Amino acid sequence: MSEKRNIARAAGILGSATMLSRIMGMVRDMVVSRLFGAGLATDAFFAAFQIPNMLRRFFAEGALTAAFVPTFSSTLLKQGEEKARELANTCFTLLTIVMAGITLAGILFSPVIVGLMFPGFKAEPGKFELAILLNRLMFPYIFFISLVALCMGILNTVRHFFTPAISTVFLNVSMILAALCLRGYFEVPITALAVGVLIGGCLQLVMQLPVLWSKGFAIKPDFHFNTPDIRSIALLMLPSVFGVGVYYLNITVSAILASLLPQGSVSYLYYAQRLFEFPQGIFTVSVAQAVLPSMSRQAAAGDSDGMKETLSFGMRLTLFITIPAMAGLMVCSTPIFSLIFMGGAFNYATAVNSATALLYYSAGLSFVALTRVLAPVFYALKDTKTPVYTAFISFVINLCLSLALMGPLKHGGLALATTISAFGNMLMLLWFLRRKIGSFGGTRIMLTALKSCAASVPMAAAVWYSCSFIDWSQAGHKILKGSVLGGSILCGSVIYFMIVKLMRSEEANEALLLLRGKLKKG
Repeated sequence: MSEKRNIARAAGILGSATMLSRIMGMVRDMVVSRLFGAGLATDAFFAAFQIPNMLRRFFAEGALTAAFVPTFSSTLLKQGEEKARELANTCFTLLTIVMAGITLAGILFSPVIVGLMFPGFKAEPGKFELAILLNRLMFPYIFFISLVALCMGILNTVRHFFTPAISTVFLNVSMILAALCLRGYFEVPITALAVGVLIGGCLQLVMQLPVLWSKGFAIKPDFHFNTPDIRSIALLMLPSVFGVGVYYLNITVSAILASLLPQGSVSYLYYAQRLFEFPQGIFTVSVAQAVLPSMSRQAAAGDSDGMKETLSFGMRLTLFITIPAMAGLMVCSTPIFSLIFMGGAFNYATAVNSATALLYYSAGLSFVALTRVLAPVFYALKDTKTPVYTAFISFVINLCLSLALMGPLKHGGLALATTISAFGNMLMLLWFLRRKIGSFGGTRIMLTALKSCAASVPMAAAVWYSCSFIDWSQAGHKILKGSVLGGSILCGSVIYFMIVKLMRSEEANEALLLLRGKLKKG
């Protein structure tokens, strides 16, 4: 099987598993929005959850994966499975010790952390104290999810993608059950959600261990920390915390500044981010996770041409998927919130405010996606400086634009600033990578982007026109709304795929071959 087919197959597996997880995530957010709406309690919860979630994105799914996978792939390829097994055991042991210390520190210094990150909460009685309580309850989540990320890196390298991707279903199910069944047992009902997060993180880790054992990696303690591979991972990880995680750092900055805006602003951004992460999690992260092990193996083997082709295909596949998703989210932002969230404590005004944030976030979907593919290339090539340099500039751009736009555009300005900074980060990574490795198919990448944009315009017009037949400001009518929105999306998808097929898009053919293979297996 060719490397391109391996990547497409892996992305398909990851996308399928992640889609189920994201659907459960939508159900979770529907439950949360119906039960708790957008206000003091939800602002406190989302802010408190932002802290371990930020660490998860920086250290676990970001820096740890970017640093561990290239080193682990190189060890497996050059030194064999026994050495790779030793490296896995050592990393697991060291990570357990480090994350236990970070978790304890986070619980102890929670008042300081919440006070620094969300200064606006101090002005509202009860909000600051509730955020501290919830943060202390949820902080151990980073311990569990960091170990899950390490397991994911091992399993993805040996081409097992399904279990790590599907495990987040357990987090969502745990939060849903906690919200429905436990909220009556707490003085502040939303505390049940924090308990659900903690239980869900533990379940995610428990899922990985039997699969690792079946793949020949039965984890056991190993305290031989002073090895070249461990030092290599540490040297890669420290700068990649900032390089890979800058987008999520910008999201965190938005949440901090939103705490200074009218009540509900933190929640609006959270709900918009959740919907924005739906296509990002299904497609963007899936392609990035599928591409990284392949590029790491090729870099370790000195296959420069193969790595360039893998990178080019990963970028083209990313654009082929994210450009129509971006257009669809932009025209469907209000209908989606009206269908999924509106009702109970979540009214139409909240839906419109959340949709505004989603509109601005959606414009940056492709930029964020390409950054997720580009940044790990530098780490596979042992270049830790360039992503940090571009990330720092991106962070400064976001901070300046956020301060400038949050006045006139409120929470929408914070979302727009994040999108613009993501665009800048992507351009800088492209420029530096082109100088570093030479051409990697820029003409083909641009042609894919143009084809996808050309096909997305009539698709978006058809979806917008179909959605205009419904008054989305009215509560209820879920079946009618779902039928119209679902039919519009299906119609738009058919239009997009027909047009790109007429344009002879290579990525469309790969997607079709993958779908045919899955149907044959079915």
